[in-house]
Amino acid sequence: MDDVKAKRRHGEEATIYDVAQEAGVSISTVSLALNSPGRVKAATLDRIMAAIDELGYTPKAEAVLRARRGIGRIGVIAPFTSFPTETSRRLAGIMHGLTGEGHEIAVFDQESAATSRLMSLPVSRKVDGLIIVSIPLDDEVEQRLRHRATPTVIIDIDHPSVSSIVIDHAAGGSLVGRYLRDRGHEHVAYVGHRQEHEYLSQSRQKLEAFSAVFDGGLDVRNIEHSLQAAIAAGRDLLNQSNAPTAIFAHDDLLAAGVIMAARSLGRSVPEDVAVVGFNDTDLAEPLGLTTVSQPFEQSGRIAADVLLAQIAAPGSAHRRISLGVELIERTST
Repeated sequence: MDDVKAKRRHGEEATIYDVAQEAGVSISTVSLALNSPGRVKAATLDRIMAAIDELGYTPKAEAVLRARRGIGRIGVIAPFTSFPTETSRRLAGIMHGLTGEGHEIAVFDQESAATSRLMSLPVSRKVDGLIIVSIPLDDEVEQRLRHRATPTVIIDIDHPSVSSIVIDHAAGGSLVGRYLRDRGHEHVAYVGHRQEHEYLSQSRQKLEAFSAVFDGGLDVRNIEHSLQAAIAAGRDLLNQSNAPTAIFAHDDLLAAGVIMAARSLGRSVPEDVAVVGFNDTDLAEPLGLTTVSQPFEQSGRIAADVLLAQIAAPGSAHRRISLGVELIERTST
């Protein structure tokens, strides 16, 4: 470390060798952390990124790119594997917003709320700007993005220091709650998406607002995001002696699982149990599913506009734009 400090006093840039020495790993491990962070143990990745931040390291190839006006590439990080329909629709909006701007789009799949991809991308700086979809941004990564002056916009997650295009999931949860209450339902349930990390997720926002309408008196099942898990949760709820008369699901896929569970038990929808979903995806109409529609494509277009404005005016103030939702009533209720 003393050698590195001496270099910095003389205006010399840190090298990958210095990062490896400071982090106590091999050069190949540093390279792997920058290019394939998911293949590096979390503790090791944290140590490498801390060394990079401490030393102010910039890859040589990136130093050349920074000398240019721009790379001509926008990065989009989203959970395409976990939520293919929703994220693809947002991507369609982003692509529409970037049409004619001369940027190519680099898509990075992030299966969950983990931030391994975000850990390294601001360092490798392979993009002029980032759009992050439905993935929380922790303070460490936000600081790295700010330090590297990477223009960033988040869709579907609120953040006080980054431009955000947020969907009012709480309003959606409250909307469904009032709708079911006004139709006479008193014993209700919620099937939500189990989260791996502690943050105010979309599912939790819906649940809190939905629960408040019924003064907290409801059954809750937080499950993995899959049809089979939703079927199992639906069967568990409906097999109770005091089964709910209405079930609200985090999204349309989970709602479809609940409907399948009801049918497998010989229960009629909506006579025995009303079911409400969220997102108004392609599943909703053929199922006759009452659901909440959110502006996927619009959120993507707006995010692209905000990001382009930030790229054009570095250091401009971040923006927060909230988009509303709408209840679509069909035969499941």
